[in-house]
Amino acid sequence: MTEGRVLYQGASGKFYKPLEDYGLIGDLHTVGMVARDGSIDYLCLPDFDSPTVFAALLDADDGGCFKLHPAGMGPETRLKQIYLPDTNVLLTRFLSEDGVAEITDFMPIGEIRHAHAIVRRVTGVRGHFRFQVHCCPRFNYARTPHKAFDVDGEVRFVPEGNEGVLRLQTQVPLELKDGSAVGEFDLGPGDRVDFVLEMEEHHEDTTPVVRSQWVTRAYRQTVAFWRDWVEHGTYQGSRREQIIRSALALKLLTSVEHGSIAAAATLGLPELVGGERNWDYRYCWIRDGSLTAMTLLRMGFTEEPRRFIEWVTQRYRESDGDGRLQIMYGIDGRHDLTEEVLSHLDGYRHSAPVRAGNAAYDQLQLDIYGEFLLLVDLYDQEVQPVTHELWGYLCRSADWVCDNWAIPDEGIWEVRGGRQEFLYGRLMCWVALDRAISLATRRSLPAPVERWRQVRDTIHRELHDNFWDERRETFTQHRGSTTVDASVLLMPITGFISPHDPRWASTLQAVDAELVEDALVYRYRTGEDGSYDGLSGTEGSFCMCSYWFIECLIRSGDLERARLSFEKMDSYSNHLGLFAEEMDGAGWYLGNFPQAFTHLGLVNAAMTLDKALAAEASRPLTASAAR
Repeated sequence: MTEGRVLYQGASGKFYKPLEDYGLIGDLHTVGMVARDGSIDYLCLPDFDSPTVFAALLDADDGGCFKLHPAGMGPETRLKQIYLPDTNVLLTRFLSEDGVAEITDFMPIGEIRHAHAIVRRVTGVRGHFRFQVHCCPRFNYARTPHKAFDVDGEVRFVPEGNEGVLRLQTQVPLELKDGSAVGEFDLGPGDRVDFVLEMEEHHEDTTPVVRSQWVTRAYRQTVAFWRDWVEHGTYQGSRREQIIRSALALKLLTSVEHGSIAAAATLGLPELVGGERNWDYRYCWIRDGSLTAMTLLRMGFTEEPRRFIEWVTQRYRESDGDGRLQIMYGIDGRHDLTEEVLSHLDGYRHSAPVRAGNAAYDQLQLDIYGEFLLLVDLYDQEVQPVTHELWGYLCRSADWVCDNWAIPDEGIWEVRGGRQEFLYGRLMCWVALDRAISLATRRSLPAPVERWRQVRDTIHRELHDNFWDERRETFTQHRGSTTVDASVLLMPITGFISPHDPRWASTLQAVDAELVEDALVYRYRTGEDGSYDGLSGTEGSFCMCSYWFIECLIRSGDLERARLSFEKMDSYSNHLGLFAEEMDGAGWYLGNFPQAFTHLGLVNAAMTLDKALAAEASRPLTASAAR
């Protein structure tokens, strides 16, 4: 089919675009998803984890969207999207024999920003077009009715209760139909038509009308903001375009108000089309946020790690004092993320149920202290020493780990089939104690270091004694199992085991044989009966695991395969360099999108590969190679 025009018809008869057809815009409070056909099909306001106002991504007919496109656009029209270099300003282009037009989409950021707004500037490049506009918000996951009014030349969308009123300003005359604003306008070469959709947060707040130069100023300041942010990074390697795009995606998932970091932009997108694995990833996991902040720190960005550490410190203040944290929180730090099923939504390609909230928030996952201490240890070394207050909390967490590392938990993959004694949880308990010891020793901080060291060493022996399958010569997913799990790939990356240890070499071979298909890596093999994780059906390959595998290949010395695998993974990125959580065997995206895990995995693998290739290039040639 013509590029960018692929549609999937769900069982309900509704048509859905491929997930990889979307680009992301945002203002560090929330994000919007813009398809290559010019439709904004997903937006939550005012925050990442607020209810949707556009959710056509989850229900093509009834979820709500904001469409802008040439009238009568046929399959011969080519659809292109690019980001302005080093920004999150998105350009959607329509190319045909009749002419070229484009939409510039962004959410204003910086000093000019007054309220949450989406700016859409339509520009004629060549030829003449008749454009159509259709703005149809659907509030509160399409559950709350609303009315539309024309008030002094602007359209106001007012939901029941008057919470989250939207107003749309444009030069184009619009007609109101069934709560939507629709219209058409002509566009010639050099013509510009602006649309500003804004959330009314305070009645006294006003955005200047689009007939003024406000849109131009907002555009310039937003471009300047993103480029100034990129300049603070220190990455100078050969994969700059990939790295910077991933960094910009990660930055879009950070909250400028709170310091928290969303695991992904979306909710409810399926890990298997038509299956039940449809989770809400708009919240801040301690694990995901720590690894994201650490990745940004490795790239030279220090503000985001600082703010995230402060956000976690506040979560410690709210805890009961034993050093224990929840595995995740709302973006604003709220503790209750009760899960509900949005049964009125069709689900992407009829993948139901669509869930908002996440029942895993009260799970036990032992690993989270390890990831957070990885971040704090690196921040302490490279930016500034740990504070007295935070050290007190970390000591209590390390003591809690000493007391509880051996109990069953739900693990990194948040299984819903019951707790197990997972290797990964114990591995990251080892990491937590190892980094706590490192911090205490380096800074001469008061701590029961000897106790921590004894427990750390006990965990080390435990993993070798009871999580090693002698017959298959591999580390296993949990005690008593023979399942190979991609989370073992963190063993050499965290320094638990040498990448050249014979036990690791055979484990890597087992992962390769059982979980790797070309460059794609599965977390573990799911059974159709849900025998491994308590859920029915299967899932796609997990993109972050592919990058973990590449890192392990690099550390084990197989640079040639690592390099090829990295390039193959790059070929799976969408037209904008973005990745989802998972992929099927043909490379179609699955799961929530874009996913922080995938992009931080890409960055770390790329930086590790750069370092290894530079080291190899600096080695003197042998006599035979020189000839």
